[in-house]
Amino acid sequence: MGLVKSLAAEERWTWLLEQLKESKAVSLADAADALGVSEMTVRRDLSGMEERGIARRVRGGAVYSGPVSFQGRERSHIEEKAAIAQKLLPHVPMSGVIAMDSSTTIHRLALALPPCDDLTVVTNGLSTFQALQDRPGVTAILTGGAADRRSDSLIGPVVTAFLDSIRFSAFFASAAALDERGLYEDTLEEAEVKRAFTRSAAQVLIGAHSEKLDGVATATSVPLDRVNVLATELAPNRPDLSAYSRVISTVL
Repeated sequence: MGLVKSLAAEERWTWLLEQLKESKAVSLADAADALGVSEMTVRRDLSGMEERGIARRVRGGAVYSGPVSFQGRERSHIEEKAAIAQKLLPHVPMSGVIAMDSSTTIHRLALALPPCDDLTVVTNGLSTFQALQDRPGVTAILTGGAADRRSDSLIGPVVTAFLDSIRFSAFFASAAALDERGLYEDTLEEAEVKRAFTRSAAQVLIGAHSEKLDGVATATSVPLDRVNVLATELAPNRPDLSAYSRVISTVL
């Protein structure tokens, strides 16, 4: 049973906003049940909140609009992110130079790395940098730059200048959202850093939870046709991945 039989629009918006601020996400089914209204009603409310920049629609619900701290993101979809990391793990070379972004999904990949031969990992993520310390056969390098408290990553011209001076065999990253055109980030600065990483990478490998599919965020970062590998927690033959399979050579 829902909390009440029905709530006026203003009260529903208040409840939805509280849920978004507390949990950073809300699902259509859970909200409809709690509010005692139809999923269509919740969908309309969330669409209205998206138009005002309060929320961002994702598959099956919405997420809080704007960057969420690393700690906040790390607590969500833990098992799915671990599964995505395991799909990407065979694509990590044992030697050479690669790059990793500051996402919590790629942080999971860093934690899963086995002992390597002579692998250098460049990252703009402080937590990922820490995860790679004392990893046998791995040298971790921070890009430098300004600390973005909104996303717990390093951003700015120092980062992009450094990235333009180095080349990677592969760039492992996630995204705030993606659709049939490309990847998106919650801030302009983070999007610029992702573009710089991509310019310097021979291959781009993306790990993303399925809720980010067919979504959109503030700033465009990487065109979809620049992505070589996409890994989600879903089976690769799922119909909702078919549009991505037509553009990306490997969908895991």
